[in-house]
Amino acid sequence: MPVRDRYHENLKNALIKDGWNVTDDPFHLKWGKKDLYVDLAAEKLLIAEKGTQKIAVEIKTFSGDSEVADLEQAIGQYFTYLAVMSRNYRDRVLYIAVHEDVFTDIFEEEPLGKLNIGRLQNSSHRF
Repeated sequence: MPVRDRYHENLKNALIKDGWNVTDDPFHLKWGKKDLYVDLAAEKLLIAEKGTQKIAVEIKTFSGDSEVADLEQAIGQYFTYLAVMSRNYRDRVLYIAVHEDVFTDIFEEEPLGKLNIGRLQNSSHRF
């Protein structure tokens, strides 16, 4: 089982407070002989659409020695999970959750982070 990130319970509680039903903690993915674990999976009833919205959320703290290494690891993990989910869980949207300070420092102010966010926003992926 994966080690929980520092903000795991905070995000889980925020999802619940926002009306999400946490269905998996963690969300287990299997591909071949490999077991993968996305931090959380949740769903929310959409009354107007008479269906449910399903998400999976990978929480990243960016607390390593190198922000670049943390960024590489987060993006690699995102695309690995996305590849598996595109085959087995097409109804679920994958997100990466980061603390607001990390988002500002790395994805809004740092050119390398902005480059990655821009590429993802111009594709069909969500980050």
